[in-house]
Amino acid sequence: MRNFELPGRSVALGRTGMAATSHAAATLTAVEVLKAGGNAVDAAVAACAVQCVVEAGSTGIGGDCFALIAPGGGDRVVAYNGSGRAPAAMTPERLAGLGVTAIERRSPHAVTIPGAVDAWTRLVADHGRMTMAELLAPAVAMARTGYPVTPRVAFDIADERDHLAADPTAAATFLVDGAAPAVGSIQRQPALADTLERIGREGRDAFYRGEIAAEMVATLAERGGLHTLEDFETAVGEYVTPVATGFRGHTVHECPPNGQGVIALLIMKILERQPATGGPVDPATIATEIRATRFAYAVRDRLLADGADPHGLAAALLDETLVADLADRVARGESGLGAAPPVGAPHRDTVYVAVVDKDRTAVSFINSIFYHYGSGIMTPRSGIMLHNRGCSFTLEPGHPNTVAPRKRPLHTIIPGMVTRNGRAVMPFGVMGGHYQAMGQAVFLSRLFGHGCSVQEALDLPRVFPLPGSAEVEAEGLVRDRAGPMLAAMGFDLVASDGPIGGGQAIWIDPDTGTLIGGSDHRKDGFALGY
Repeated sequence: MRNFELPGRSVALGRTGMAATSHAAATLTAVEVLKAGGNAVDAAVAACAVQCVVEAGSTGIGGDCFALIAPGGGDRVVAYNGSGRAPAAMTPERLAGLGVTAIERRSPHAVTIPGAVDAWTRLVADHGRMTMAELLAPAVAMARTGYPVTPRVAFDIADERDHLAADPTAAATFLVDGAAPAVGSIQRQPALADTLERIGREGRDAFYRGEIAAEMVATLAERGGLHTLEDFETAVGEYVTPVATGFRGHTVHECPPNGQGVIALLIMKILERQPATGGPVDPATIATEIRATRFAYAVRDRLLADGADPHGLAAALLDETLVADLADRVARGESGLGAAPPVGAPHRDTVYVAVVDKDRTAVSFINSIFYHYGSGIMTPRSGIMLHNRGCSFTLEPGHPNTVAPRKRPLHTIIPGMVTRNGRAVMPFGVMGGHYQAMGQAVFLSRLFGHGCSVQEALDLPRVFPLPGSAEVEAEGLVRDRAGPMLAAMGFDLVASDGPIGGGQAIWIDPDTGTLIGGSDHRKDGFALGY
C-alpha cells in the first residue's frame, strides 16, 4: 500500500473507461472521446494527435507508430507496424559516394518515410467508430488557438535549444527570442493546425500525396536527401502477427521485428530464471537486471533487423537454449560487456497511450520522432517536424541492420499487452528509445515479481546500461541509495542526462472489472478513469 506521507500519486480508478498518457490535455481528450461514443482506438488516435501538438519534442505526424489492440478485451491481439522505410534510392554505396560515413542526427538521410498518419487512418477505418475529422479536431484547435507549455516540455525545449535554433522554422515555432519559453507561456502551431485539419478532411492522401508530400520532399532535397514523391506515395504500414511469451503467470505480447519488443521478452525470460533477490531497488536486483539487459542487447545489436521472416528471427531470439545460456551467465555474475557495438542513441523520446473502453477493448499505442525534436528539420508551410529514425541504421557491410532501399531500421518503440486466462488484463508501455526493452521487463518484474502497483512500478528509480559501454546511467535515487554497493560490484554508474524514459499502464482487474491506471511522474500526464 502507498505511504501517504511520501510524495507521489495514487493509482487512477474507473469502471467504464480509462486513458493514461504523458500529457494532461491528451488524457482529457481521450476520455472526452470515450464519453462521446468513441472507442479505445478512436481515443488513442485523438490523444496522440493532441500530443503531436503539445508534446512536439517527443512525437509528431512526421514520425512512426506501432499499436496493439485487444478487441473486446479478449486475448486475440491485433498488431500494426506503422514504421517508415528508407527512400528507394538509399544504398550504402550511394551514401558512401556522398561522403556519408554515419547517419547523423540532423542528416536528411536519417529521415525515413513517416508511417504515423498511415497507421492512424488505417486503424480508425478498420477499428474505430468516429471520423478522422472528429478525432483530429481537438489537436487542430490547440495548435491554432494555443496551448500552455508544461514543465516537462519547457525542460525539453531548453535542453534542445541549440538543436531547434539550427532550423529557422523550428526556432520560430518553439523558441522565444532564441530562448526556451517559460512554463505556462502560450505556444501556437497554425501551420500544423492546417495540416491536421486537411488530413481530417481528405484522409491519408493529404499527407502522402500532393503539396504536403511535395514540400517534405523539397525540404529534404534542399539538404541533400534522396527522397522522392514516389517514396511517399507508396508508403504503407501493415498488420503483423504479434510475438508472445509467458512471464510470471501472464502472457506478454509484442510487435515482431523490426521492433525490439522481442528483446523485452528475452530479458523477461532471462530474469524469470534468476534466483530471488531483495526488493525492486535492492542492489542485487538492479545488478541482475543490468546484466540481463547487456546480454539481451548484445544479441539485439548483432541480429535484430527488418527482414523477410520476422517470426523466424523472433523464435531464434527466444530459443530456450539461448535463453538458458544467457540466464546462466547472468546468474554467474558475468558482466555482459564487450559483446557487441552500440547501435543508435542510448535513449530518446516517444509518447505512449493506453486506453480501455466500456467494451474492454484495450489499446496499446506508441508514436515517436525518436530524438527530442527528431531531425530538427521542419517544413515551413505544413509545420511538420521530421523524425530521424534512420539513425538506427548501420552502414556496416553485411550487418542485418545495414541501410537498404525501402528497408525499415531497427525500431525501439514497442507497445506491450498482457493477457491472462483468455482476457486482456493490461495495455502498457515504457518510453525512452533504446531503454524501452529493458524498461518493459523491469516494469513487469516490479509488478508481478515484487507486488508493486502499476503506479509504484512506474515511479521507482531507473538505470540503463548504455549499449556498447561500461557505463550505467542511473537516476539520482539509485545513485544515492544503491550506488556504493553497485560500484563495489564493478558497475560504473554515471548520472543520466535527465529522467530515464516514461510510461503508462492500465490494469483491468479480472475479478471486479475495475480499471486501475498509472502514469509516469517523469512526464506531465496522468491516468484518468470514469
